[in-house]
Amino acid sequence: MATNSASEPGIRCNNRGVDFVEATADVELRGLNLYNPDECVEGKLVPHKKHGVLAVQVTFLKCGGLVVGCTFDHRIADAYSANMFLVSWAAMAQPTKPKPIFSTFPSQAQPCFDRSLLSPRRPGFIQPSLHDMYIPYSNLPPPKKLESQSDPLISRIYYVTAKTLNHIQSFANSDSNAILNGVKRTKLESFCAFLWKMVASSSKGKKSVEELTEKPLSWVAGEVHAFLEAAVTKDHFLGLIDWVEAHRPSAGFPVAKVDFGWGKPLFGSYHFPWGGDSGYVMPMPSTVGNGDWVVYMHLRKGQLEKIECEAAHVFKPLTWEYLNLII
Repeated sequence: MATNSASEPGIRCNNRGVDFVEATADVELRGLNLYNPDECVEGKLVPHKKHGVLAVQVTFLKCGGLVVGCTFDHRIADAYSANMFLVSWAAMAQPTKPKPIFSTFPSQAQPCFDRSLLSPRRPGFIQPSLHDMYIPYSNLPPPKKLESQSDPLISRIYYVTAKTLNHIQSFANSDSNAILNGVKRTKLESFCAFLWKMVASSSKGKKSVEELTEKPLSWVAGEVHAFLEAAVTKDHFLGLIDWVEAHRPSAGFPVAKVDFGWGKPLFGSYHFPWGGDSGYVMPMPSTVGNGDWVVYMHLRKGQLEKIECEAAHVFKPLTWEYLNLII
């Protein structure tokens, strides 16, 4: 990574490749505590990126399995584009596959490098709702120093069964008005609403804690639906580009497809201990393939303790016994 005269980051193509590390671990797959990635992944299964935009580590386990871990620069790739790279790399590595034609490979997921798609419009048009969603970083007050580390951000990985997801969705769609209007909440909207209610008592935001905890799940799902409905339109993204341009200062995944020729991976996820003060949640389809979800959470310790205490029937720790279902 290098910066230009305007201090904007860019890629310097110097033909140095990327760091590739081979490692061994005196542990079997069943001995990895995947439920706690801070313990079993950080500093063990993923490499430290020293140079370039990507680093790879292959760790051979005692049982004969292996773990492929990658560290990438988030300024260059997000989780989706990183997965595109892994899928393409795995497909190229399979000895039974014909040699790919690089000009068209992979045809089903070829990235687009047309920067004009992200150019601000002339003249720009910013929807008023964008001012409620985003704020220039320079307008924010200096962050307060944390008085203690009694409630740090930690990471956990759970699985949620398809039956439970359907149950949550049915509750989120129990509002008779929504049913009459033909507006059905999706699984993601329903899941977000459920999780929002769970962490409301320890979170701060525009919606009051009383509203989120006292209102039914269907009401919260409606709030999630309204937000997503406004945020997934073409005009929203074009407006967002214009918003970024207007506030520009002067001088932010199908893992099962990552098959290297040894069969589908037993498990795949992302680990982002980014050091920030805000958390995030990332659900993805389970490799079991039965409609279950694997949910990666990076939240406050107190929030996760509340979730595990009050919703243990929903969020179940990812274990070897669960992964063993697909062997």
